[in-house]
Amino acid sequence: MSTNETTMTKADLIEEVLRLDGLTRRDGEVIVETVFDAVVGALQGGDKIEIRGFGSFRIRQRQSRVGRNPKTGAKVEVPAKRVPYFKPSKELRDLINRSLLSQPAP
Repeated sequence: MSTNETTMTKADLIEEVLRLDGLTRRDGEVIVETVFDAVVGALQGGDKIEIRGFGSFRIRQRQSRVGRNPKTGAKVEVPAKRVPYFKPSKELRDLINRSLLSQPAP
């Protein structure tokens, strides 16, 4: 990992959308919110989302288990839950790895 890591926020994503000519800030917010709402809604409904060239989102079921409180060491029952899971496409993995290979070694 690089020491100059940054995090892209929702606001940054909106700014990227606004680079398209003719869009207002409100238009950008609506576009980003609509995409996020569609992803969340589909996952809540149990659907899988596949975006070609990017990756897929789905829900994974985790079984209940007995965990430990790291501070006290006491056993804690962790309930079953559904968690979102993202699997990048081969194209995205290749693009990421290609960009890493073109960077100079630290």
